[in-house]
Amino acid sequence: MLRITLAQMRRSSGRLAAAGIAIVISTAFVAVTLLASGVITQTTYDSIAAQYADADLVVGATAEEPVTDVAALGEIEGVEAVAPMSSTYAEVSAGSRSVFQSILPTADDRLMPLETASGSMPAADDEVALPADVADRLGLEVGDPVNLTRDVATDGGWERVTEQPTVVGTLDDPYGAYSETGGAAVVDADTFATWLAEENGTATDPSEVAVALAPGADLATVQADLATAVDGTTSIDDARWVVPTDERAAAVAASLTGGQDMVFLIFVMTFAAIALVVAGLVITNTFQVLVAQRARTLALLRCVGADKAQVGRSVLTEATILGAIASVAGVLLGMLFGQGALWVAHAMDVSVPLPTTIAVTWQVVVLPLLVGVLVTVGAAFVPARVATRVAPLAALRPTDAPSASRRAGRVRLVLSLLGTVMGFGLLAVGAVLGTVAEEPNYALLAGIAGGAMSFVGVSVGAVFWLPKVTALAGRAIGASGPSARLAAANTLRNPRRTATTSTALLIGVTLVAMMSTGAASARASLTAALDEQFPVDVMVSSTTYDEDGSTAALTRDLRADVTGAGDVSAVVELTDVSLEAPELSDDEPWTVDLTVLDPSAAREVLNAPEQLDGLAPGTVLLGHEVADDLGVADGDRLSLAGADGTATFDVAVNEAAEYYSYLTDDDLLQVQAESAITEMYVALSESADATAAVGTIQDVVSDSGEAAQVMGIAVQRAEFDQVIDTMLAIVLGLLAVAVVIALIGVANTLSLSVIERRKESATLRAIGLSKAQLRGMLAIEGLLIAGVGAVLGIVLGLIYGWSGSAAALGIMGDITLSVPWVEVTLALVIALVAGLVASVAPARTALKASPVEALAAD
Repeated sequence: MLRITLAQMRRSSGRLAAAGIAIVISTAFVAVTLLASGVITQTTYDSIAAQYADADLVVGATAEEPVTDVAALGEIEGVEAVAPMSSTYAEVSAGSRSVFQSILPTADDRLMPLETASGSMPAADDEVALPADVADRLGLEVGDPVNLTRDVATDGGWERVTEQPTVVGTLDDPYGAYSETGGAAVVDADTFATWLAEENGTATDPSEVAVALAPGADLATVQADLATAVDGTTSIDDARWVVPTDERAAAVAASLTGGQDMVFLIFVMTFAAIALVVAGLVITNTFQVLVAQRARTLALLRCVGADKAQVGRSVLTEATILGAIASVAGVLLGMLFGQGALWVAHAMDVSVPLPTTIAVTWQVVVLPLLVGVLVTVGAAFVPARVATRVAPLAALRPTDAPSASRRAGRVRLVLSLLGTVMGFGLLAVGAVLGTVAEEPNYALLAGIAGGAMSFVGVSVGAVFWLPKVTALAGRAIGASGPSARLAAANTLRNPRRTATTSTALLIGVTLVAMMSTGAASARASLTAALDEQFPVDVMVSSTTYDEDGSTAALTRDLRADVTGAGDVSAVVELTDVSLEAPELSDDEPWTVDLTVLDPSAAREVLNAPEQLDGLAPGTVLLGHEVADDLGVADGDRLSLAGADGTATFDVAVNEAAEYYSYLTDDDLLQVQAESAITEMYVALSESADATAAVGTIQDVVSDSGEAAQVMGIAVQRAEFDQVIDTMLAIVLGLLAVAVVIALIGVANTLSLSVIERRKESATLRAIGLSKAQLRGMLAIEGLLIAGVGAVLGIVLGLIYGWSGSAAALGIMGDITLSVPWVEVTLALVIALVAGLVASVAPARTALKASPVEALAAD
């Protein structure tokens, strides 16, 4: 039987190739999904942990009780280098230009996130390395002197001190660790410690320390020794901790995502399951084709002594061999595709930090191989049972080819209805939990369970309604001729097979439409979340102080130059003030820090103008944390005192911000007659390149000669957008594979239909149906199966996409439910074209034999 099985595989190599391609693509899909998961996870962690460079461990403490002896940590056995995670700021100037720049200390190469573009790192107190773009902006080269002005604490307040170090190097920030502040300059570590102590009036210890281990050192042992040295633990949840860098990055990522890391894992595993389910349906149909082709051969085997078990095992053996060979090819293809994607990304100079090579783990190899073989064997089980039912006498008399079709029972109908109704009910519950109750964990559980249950119900019940829908669509085009009417009738000949094939395409299109819809809704929701995190595109702030110790004003000329800079669409000028609340304390009055602005002008600049909701004349808008600290609530009255008087205002609590509090510029005049413009909020045009636009504003500030800080928040926002776009592109690309696999199933189903209707086709030809009409009948049949599956998939995808967005993103605030018209239209067109193309090979098979030969075959 094994020799016979191998011989049959050689004879059916063309047909097996179709199933093999489905398995190859599916296992490649699984391998790429696992590889992509690793790349996305590592890229996320690398972006978050960029400031730690290549550190193995991170030591953490609190600002109140920092790490007091960093040098002692470096003496622990197994530790090669340590670096305090500290920074300060200074004004860097040359000629008439100046830049407000963050400053870092030198560290071991493994712990320095910045790389030298030219020159070297500073090694003495009169040396400095600058970001390459800052050096260009100031017109400096290696070897040039530069002015560096910083604030030093004195008994009477602050004093500005100017140093004149030499530029010894220029720096790159490959992972964007300091992109928000336009990079960072570096000075010698001892010099930095001195400056930090002078700035704060005393030696300042860090709350985090990066640690690099010596080669061969045991990480767990060193981690325990470090924890003992700082009187901490190896749990990041404690006040003092020592953890691996990836664990620190994971904790930061969890804080940014609200601890929803499980969502990504579920999505990743869902993609793998999608490919396997679709491939299983295709493989089942393919083996049905093979059994139909071999009906007479199987009957002859029964006549010469093969029993049912041997015939069934021969089909399963064939599936096992095919699954193993195709799965190995799929894993290799997946690895090649993953590595190729990285090469393309690096060639395109993507700003997101990506690894240079894929990480091949045992899971990437073993899991696709295992599931590929199991799914193939499982999918061949039903055709194997069909093969055992071929009677020996079938070899001696004419008979129709075997089919897996059976009349669907009432139990199936009831179960499908229950699954569909309960599933959509759970979807609704998930949406309510996500938007109203704001419980994303439970909402996702309900949403995923509801989506799975409802889709299983729809799929199981497809045999009852999908062929009828296809036939109904066929009747709509039946007036075009007999070919269309025959095609519509053919879809009802074997409802189970038609439903199975259309369901395979339904799965792929549903998931593409679902992810496209979810992506469109997520884009709107994530944009709103980024708007809250980054309320403006660019902030320009004064960094100097007047004689009273208050922040000095930005000059009128500088404000005008920034307003007129290219790509700047709107600007609002702000005043930062501190007013007293005398009624809140009997001892010393509370101080309230407020940002004073014109609300109407600010709404044109803020990315999230709703943050100013409630701000009106006579009202002070307090951040909800500030309101809690002051013990006031929405609707209360609060008295505020300034240099020129006291006024009482209505209180509005700003739930969209924790500490940002606002007052109108007209209301400030009631308590303080004079004020200085100390800050500017800048909005960029929608078409602006964030990096270039921020650079232009930095040039304007540099040319002014004033000490002002430019916070290019738009650059970091653009990086977040690129990461989101990249992830969504990967997801949609992977899901498109499911559609390709499903289209192979359409071709297989049409092939099986041709085999089972060979005699019928010959009869049609004999009574006058032309070759073109027969070819048209099969083409319309393919279009109907593909078109109905695609349209229904789009409808389901929209429902699932909207429900999933409500469940997963409701905690972010209002959800915008969008329809991705371009993506769904493209999916429909591709499905129709592919359904038409899939009919070509079956049509050629049907037209090969003459009508007389076909009628004589039986």
